[in-house]
Amino acid sequence: MTIYRERLWASPWVFISTALVIPASLLVFLPINLFVGVIVSIALYAACVVVLVATSPVIEVTNEHLSAGRATLPLAFAGEARGFEGEEATLERGQRLDARAWLLIRGWVSPVVTVQVNDANDPTPYWLVSTRRPGELIRALAEAKAQQLRS
Repeated sequence: MTIYRERLWASPWVFISTALVIPASLLVFLPINLFVGVIVSIALYAACVVVLVATSPVIEVTNEHLSAGRATLPLAFAGEARGFEGEEATLERGQRLDARAWLLIRGWVSPVVTVQVNDANDPTPYWLVSTRRPGELIRALAEAKAQQLRS
């Protein structure tokens, strides 16, 4: 059963900034042919949008695991989760970052959550995950672990 699910869509400014491919491709193709230039610029922007949407990772908490993107962490190995926003989130992504940490961070999502990894065989000390709703993700992890303990 899914307790929490979030897709890290790109922010609107990312879609707007990728629209710069339109005038860039028009500059290249308009001297050749107006029709080709317009078609190519629309196709390139559409491809950019498809790539942004298709590569948006999903964060999901179920009764058994936390998954972020393609990685999955069984709840048995998920330790303490802590959320960070603002300047603290910037420090977690930068100066405080452990090089061994597993990362799913997106530049357009400022808040992050760290989840400690309690597995002696795993060299990864923690996961660092971007999320727009850190409080909800932490509550979902706590709820999932509580349900697992009751089972």
